[in-house]
Amino acid sequence: MIITPMIRNNVCMNAHPAGCEAQVRSQIEYAKAHPVENGPRSVLIIGASTGYGIASRIVAAYSAGAVTFGLFFERPGSEKRSGSAGWYNNRVFERAAHDDGLAAYGVNGDAFSDEIKHRIVDLIREKTGTVDMVVYSLASPMRIDPDTGITYRSVIKPIGEPFEARTIAPETGEVTKAHVEPATGEEIEATVKVMGGEDWLRWIDLLNDENVLAERTITMAYSYIGPSFTSGIYREGTIGKAKDHLEETAATINGKLKNSGGRAFVSVNKALVTKASAVIPVVPVYISALYKVMKAKGIHEDCIHQIVRLFTERLYAPGEVPVDDKGRIRLDDLEMRRDVQTKVAHLMNESADEELKEVIDFDGYWAAFLRFHGFGIEGVDYAADVEP
Repeated sequence: MIITPMIRNNVCMNAHPAGCEAQVRSQIEYAKAHPVENGPRSVLIIGASTGYGIASRIVAAYSAGAVTFGLFFERPGSEKRSGSAGWYNNRVFERAAHDDGLAAYGVNGDAFSDEIKHRIVDLIREKTGTVDMVVYSLASPMRIDPDTGITYRSVIKPIGEPFEARTIAPETGEVTKAHVEPATGEEIEATVKVMGGEDWLRWIDLLNDENVLAERTITMAYSYIGPSFTSGIYREGTIGKAKDHLEETAATINGKLKNSGGRAFVSVNKALVTKASAVIPVVPVYISALYKVMKAKGIHEDCIHQIVRLFTERLYAPGEVPVDDKGRIRLDDLEMRRDVQTKVAHLMNESADEELKEVIDFDGYWAAFLRFHGFGIEGVDYAADVEP
């Protein structure tokens, strides 16, 4: 079939297999060019679908030479419709890894369920015995608590007061005023249940109890802080409460891994285009302005560049892992530079609605949004008939 983007309410509903393949293979080549000294040997990536998750799997394998266990929850392709981007990304990665003599094992299932957790434990025990790195990179809108059976759904809302800001609809480029009412107490609690650290801790407890964590295991989770422009809807909103809980959980895990020399870190990463970013008010405007400024300064990074830097300059560099006063790794250091944020603020605040799209890098944002799903990749023939 001929596959073109299907976008509904700023969400892309499909993916292009050839485009996803080109993306993954490009990231593989970048990882190959940046070897990691004394890196991990066996890595579990919980949430290996897209973005930072698939980049972590690629860097673990191709920069460090590690065996990878990738866990994702994605829609396979069928004769009548394309699969999801995460499905194609992992199929391509595993095929490439096997061709290159790297062991790679994938499981498609709900990471929140105890059934899948035990399935992963059995797979690790069978293939490598232990893992020495666990990456927690889940970004799910809902979670079923395995203890109670209650379904929790996350929301992207402010807390206390309504949030208003200019935003751009990615599909149309229309500049509008977004208004979001504050979350209820139940919505805050549900968002923390889904996106906080409860499930990360549950994973580590099980892996530890089942003796499949190696000595000096490193476990990682990803977070974001961002600037004042997005704080009302992000860091000071429901997602921020969840990220606070995630970061607090790292301290709990550190206590549990201390005797075996293990460490838990939260890496605060750069703002990048994801499936969720298009539907968070003001974020498309901020990222578009940020891209323009960072590209002009020659410091723009995508997921693969961030994760290579995480492995080579932070986790596996000589000496102590550099962290901030709250124990977090800061990969958002370039984004949050004063000169970058000053220029971003000027672009966002000094531009009228009718000129905003041209002043910021909206075209770059839209291109990144499409690339996330395998569209708009140079060298891919999108007029060709493809097998989904």
